[in-house]
Amino acid sequence: MPVLVLKEEDGPLEAQLPSHLRKAELQDLQLGVTHRDRYFLGRVLFTYPSTKLGNGLELFKTVLEDPSETSSSKIKTINTFFFGKLAEDCGKVIRQGDTLVVSGVHLTNSPSGSRDGRHSGQLEVKEENGATVYVLIKSGILSAARAGSSDSVSAQKKDWAPLQKYIYTPLEHLKEGVVSNLFGIVKFFKPPYRSKGTDFCSVVTVVDQSDAKLKCMLFSGNSDTLPKIYKVGDIVRFHRIKIQKFNDEIQGINSSGFSALVFDGTVGAPIVPRTSSKCFSFNTEDQKTIEVLRDWAASHNFSGSRVKLSDIQPVKFFDLTCQLVGKAEVDKSSYLLKVWDGTKCVSPTWKVCVEDDALEGDRTLMHQLLNLTVDILVYDNHVEVAKYLKVGSYVVIHSIHAKLHTASNENQANASHLEFHLHGGTCYGRGITVLPENNYDVKELQRSLDSVDLKEYQCVDDISSLELTNSLQTTLSLELPSSGILERCQQLSVTVLAAHQQWETIPLTTIIRSKAPQKYRIRARLKSFEPRNLYESVKLHCTKCKSLQNVPDEDDLNIILNESSRHCPNPNLQNTSWYQSAVWKTSNQRNRLIAIHFVKKDDMQQNPENTLIMIEGGTLQEVCKLSRQFDSIIPVKSNHERLAIDLSAPFLIQGNRWHYGCRSCSNLKNVDALHSLSQEDSWNATEIAKVLGIEPLRHVFLMQFTFDDETELLNAFLWNYSEQFFQIPASEICFNNKLQEKLHGIMDILCPPRKKLNEYPWLECCIKSYNSTDGREKQICYELFDTVVAEECLK
Repeated sequence: MPVLVLKEEDGPLEAQLPSHLRKAELQDLQLGVTHRDRYFLGRVLFTYPSTKLGNGLELFKTVLEDPSETSSSKIKTINTFFFGKLAEDCGKVIRQGDTLVVSGVHLTNSPSGSRDGRHSGQLEVKEENGATVYVLIKSGILSAARAGSSDSVSAQKKDWAPLQKYIYTPLEHLKEGVVSNLFGIVKFFKPPYRSKGTDFCSVVTVVDQSDAKLKCMLFSGNSDTLPKIYKVGDIVRFHRIKIQKFNDEIQGINSSGFSALVFDGTVGAPIVPRTSSKCFSFNTEDQKTIEVLRDWAASHNFSGSRVKLSDIQPVKFFDLTCQLVGKAEVDKSSYLLKVWDGTKCVSPTWKVCVEDDALEGDRTLMHQLLNLTVDILVYDNHVEVAKYLKVGSYVVIHSIHAKLHTASNENQANASHLEFHLHGGTCYGRGITVLPENNYDVKELQRSLDSVDLKEYQCVDDISSLELTNSLQTTLSLELPSSGILERCQQLSVTVLAAHQQWETIPLTTIIRSKAPQKYRIRARLKSFEPRNLYESVKLHCTKCKSLQNVPDEDDLNIILNESSRHCPNPNLQNTSWYQSAVWKTSNQRNRLIAIHFVKKDDMQQNPENTLIMIEGGTLQEVCKLSRQFDSIIPVKSNHERLAIDLSAPFLIQGNRWHYGCRSCSNLKNVDALHSLSQEDSWNATEIAKVLGIEPLRHVFLMQFTFDDETELLNAFLWNYSEQFFQIPASEICFNNKLQEKLHGIMDILCPPRKKLNEYPWLECCIKSYNSTDGREKQICYELFDTVVAEECLK
């Protein structure tokens, strides 16, 4: 069998190995060579969960460390991969800290060697190469899985505890090059984060009564195996940590067999270890050591920067233990977390504006906690962590920045308020840690939350949006202005708000100086807009890959369809079971052939106004003419085997709606799939795209407005809400002259030609700011929303 168990008590390792095998150091292994008569000895530094390759082959990865003191190689670690049945057996047996002897290894180039700091090659261990794996077991600690036959590894390995007594070294006595055991109090730490390689990293600085300190750099392929440190003041016990020198200071790194226990450092808290190990040693002496360290930490103020919301001061960085009430994605580089800890912030706080449907959480609870929650905006690398947080969970957010924002305009609501930011990166321990519900701090927090009287924090101003709407409607019905005032208002503003009429109007100069994301109401003139050629404002947008492209104009479509018309219809693809074909020859264009395939419903042809046809060889003029007679048209061309669709042209034409598909995201299927829709009542564009494997493109208006309110200029996009703004469907405007004239008329009213700016009408608009990166420097952009052109302009 390729996996063998060796026992230390059975004699020296060399005596238990086949006599023909010779030991090889890392520097002796040759690239591209299978070393059948040599073996490599290494300690298991890391193991990774078993996985399967695309072909179903089992794969098990470890990182081996060369323990030899005589090796001349500066790099001591190498990625090692086991394949097939060998991977399955090794995955059951091998654990971190084991000593392995591997023969029959094959050395290949490592694609990650330059990034992870390991050997530039990687070991591949395959049974077909004659590989054998020997697992060395120390005396007295043989598990049930490895007991019995030395040539069988069928049962899964169980955990065992070492029998020796551990000696712990004070930090001031640590020496370079020695593997030690130690206790320490956490003075600083960074929650696990992904390093530049494939591993996770955690940085921990510990101290003890000797006032010496030790910085530890801990790495693991699985973040769950790193020490579970939640706050400054926690107590750690490290076994087998290697001491080395870096920049003239000693430093700890995890070596073979490294293990860690973490304890709450609070005096009186239960002494319960946090660890990923299933079996570990812990005795009364260890308990006494922890109690002594707790007392010493309490007398030396190791509470860290963790505070309550009620104690927060501006321009401070702090840690917050809290419960997550709601969350929402704001943009690609920022994420909103709504949290509370049972206390109320003394200063007014920033409320981040997000779309209602983007907010995740219990709306009723968030409304009840409106005056007790704070909004924290997290950025960059913390966004991925925030996305996977569960609403209702208990978390510690490390190194939050409390920033005082003072508005430049005295009329702005909340002129001064606190903003909370978790900036990107890991400096100063920035990060987010999820706490288990049995954690001591969580239980204390739960007691605090349960004791809060929510009614005490409710006020008259806290009415629901429904109550607010009803109140506004009542006010408007009681205080309607005279018709003269209404007429004057209409003359002054050529747009109206679809919602948010209660918002205060904010000057553009204030908006430009404010952080994103936020929402505003503005009153300004439209100084200019782009593009000036309005037909260029209609774009095709793919919601999947987010691409934008121009709509093909008549000249483009003529070229595309004329190119297809040069191909003669294939007679073998006519008159099938699900469509009936008709072919005729034109008399005025080189005897060109046109084929029309009438798709049947329930094996019967329908009236033209209900029929879907596929056309081969038709020009743009002919397709437009047919679109006035038939319900739906699909332009196709025939090849040797089937009818095909060209996505450079519309894949479906329904009157004035020309439907296009994304060439990048679509996975075109055989047009025979249309037969599956023969039982449907009507031809639905979405269903047609789905069965044909087409990712449909959406027609949108995309324009840039330049606003001027006499305080500042501001550029804002009109995009997602453009059809609401114009009350015009973007999908129909390309082939509808009346809609085109209507759009030109609206823009002439909003931004009248041949007039001075002070003669332009005023626009009431809602705009929102957001952060944009698009691969370059971050910038703040603006977009119109919930704004409609006044009815007088639409007539």
